[in-house]
Amino acid sequence: MMATADHDAYIAAAPERFQPSLQRLRGILGRVLPDAEEMVAYDMPGFRIGGTVVASYAAFSKQCGLYLQAGALSEHAEDIAAAGLKATKTGITFSPSRPIPDELVERLVLASREDAGV
Repeated sequence: MMATADHDAYIAAAPERFQPSLQRLRGILGRVLPDAEEMVAYDMPGFRIGGTVVASYAAFSKQCGLYLQAGALSEHAEDIAAAGLKATKTGITFSPSRPIPDELVERLVLASREDAGV
């Protein structure tokens, strides 16, 4: 994907099949982090508080990703696996056919904020 200046442009440039998933994530992140600022860094849209990125998301050719503080992912590793998803040290990849459940996204984002100390 090309470098973009904001979330709207990023989502519009993503593969069409991923756009609803990205819009859903943006909505959840914005609701759970109402005091966060939307930003784009490293060509990935995200939400930061006081200069610290709490959560970001991305679309790739075959999947999407949600990126969080490492402590949030390790804290919820069992929940992530129970949802049939795979996590790395910094994120979770998923497809539109197997999205991250909304409630899990909410818990992960709150844990990421806590892990970031903001």
